[in-house]
Amino acid sequence: MIDAHQHCWQLARGDYGWLTPALAPIHRDVSPDDWRREAAPCGVDRSILVQAAPTEAETRYLLALARTAPHVAGVVGWSDFGASDAVQRIAAFAAEPLLVGLRPMLHDLPDDAWMLRDDVSRAVASMAPHGLVFDALVRPRHLAHLLEFARRHPALAIVIDHGAKPDIARREWQPWAAQMQSLARCTNVQVKLSGLATEAGASWQARDLAPYAHHLLEHFGPSRVIWGSDWPVLELAGSYRRWFDAAQSLADSLSEDQRALVFGGNAERTYLSQRGRR
Repeated sequence: MIDAHQHCWQLARGDYGWLTPALAPIHRDVSPDDWRREAAPCGVDRSILVQAAPTEAETRYLLALARTAPHVAGVVGWSDFGASDAVQRIAAFAAEPLLVGLRPMLHDLPDDAWMLRDDVSRAVASMAPHGLVFDALVRPRHLAHLLEFARRHPALAIVIDHGAKPDIARREWQPWAAQMQSLARCTNVQVKLSGLATEAGASWQARDLAPYAHHLLEHFGPSRVIWGSDWPVLELAGSYRRWFDAAQSLADSLSEDQRALVFGGNAERTYLSQRGRR
């Protein structure tokens, strides 16, 4: 099994502006070995390490960690898509065998349509030839723009992080549900079954997440849903084991082969096979 979304960080590096002492449960250094201690008892033996700071320095830091951690199968990093030399920067990162994708932190940007800017589009268009995945860190307010983005870049593999972060705590459903259904019609778009517990709040139960998880599975299908933990951010709402067990139960209607896709096979195909990694 592959955890397609986990983080590591070192606070002293100083570029995690969002990670303040107010987030006490996760305001600490996190290493690949810390993740392994959580994941191994669940039978999860590999991960995709995802950026948590909008700096290329952090991406280089994550790549250095991955080189010394055999269980890190790949890194989704960050690059400056708006830079005048963005195409060259992306090509340089693509030369790193462990770099499997890039993720601008869209949900923190003041312009919800930033992904449709001409300069950004030129940079994004350079990703597919390198086999890089675009991780879309979005909220429901971005989904109309993301649909246009996906149609503009049909050759680009796009993975929507955390089911697009619906406000489960407030039982938000529409327009999220209809917009995700529209995005599912774009065959280059996949979605992560991750982050839902955090959006539901610390008192969540699996039944609170079920309508959202089942909607994703119904419309994207088990071949385009990718499980991830979002650990340690997950600890704001529960433990690794609790979310893993809940995700297993949310997928209990799937066949054994379909579950194998959601909990590893899709991550393998999407992030690793395109880069010639196994």
